[in-house]
Amino acid sequence: MTHLFDRPLPLEELLAETANDGSGALIIFAGTVRNYNEGRAVERIDYSAYAPLAERSMAEIETETLQRFDITACRVCHRVGTLELGEASIYAVVRAGHRAEAFEAARWAVEALKHRVAVWKHEHYADGDSDWLDGTALTPETAPEAAPPRNKTGTTDS
Repeated sequence: MTHLFDRPLPLEELLAETANDGSGALIIFAGTVRNYNEGRAVERIDYSAYAPLAERSMAEIETETLQRFDITACRVCHRVGTLELGEASIYAVVRAGHRAEAFEAARWAVEALKHRVAVWKHEHYADGDSDWLDGTALTPETAPEAAPPRNKTGTTDS
């Protein structure tokens, strides 16, 4: 299973990989390139990553999300290369029996990806300038909240 792509992210493939007739909820989160950041007009972003580490981290996030939440599937992926405005840079696809679990798991997976996956952003601005963005610091205040692990019946022990 690939998590890092140098071409447009394959949403149809992710949907097929996660298909499950027992899932009544499907959450698709797409992070896209927007036209501004911190008051500056953005024209495009170059994403780069150390592929072996990024792939491993995203696989771990999928596994952890499945263990922490009552869901049937989780897939996360990130794009590398030059992305123009509006293009999807990440997808998180989560399926579950019910919407509450799916929303909670998708949010957790996206936050974990932003905090733990080594992907670097080089923004290019309308004024001709560019800048490498600082990563998201992993601190107790910004880390994804831990969800209680499920027991064998699929419920939490809390």
